[in-house]
Amino acid sequence: MKKIILFLSIFIFTSANADISKSDRSKAMDCIGIYMANYFLPSGEEFEYGMKEKSISTVKVLKTYALEIGIPEKEWDDEVNKAVDKHYGSKYDKAKTDKCHSFVEALVPNGAERVKKVVQTLY
Repeated sequence: MKKIILFLSIFIFTSANADISKSDRSKAMDCIGIYMANYFLPSGEEFEYGMKEKSISTVKVLKTYALEIGIPEKEWDDEVNKAVDKHYGSKYDKAKTDKCHSFVEALVPNGAERVKKVVQTLY
């Protein structure tokens, strides 16, 4: 009986603290940096306002997902700060942004729907 309880405890703990692969986490951070650079584009840069909405909403969805799979908030926030520093001030790159959207939609369960829902709640 103790073995069963131990196994279930390990299984539940492992499931609750599931993590994304190191590669996917690195890509997610790079995308967050790109999204935040999009959101804080320097004046004079041309963009569609909807792109800014989708960028900031996707950052929120990624953070929520990270917390759901057990990544500590402080750890996530520290990585985000580094990613933002890396990309801050970059010009808008539609191809990179679209690639990030595809990546997040595949990484996060119901990613596209979750982003759309957050965009709708911005106002």
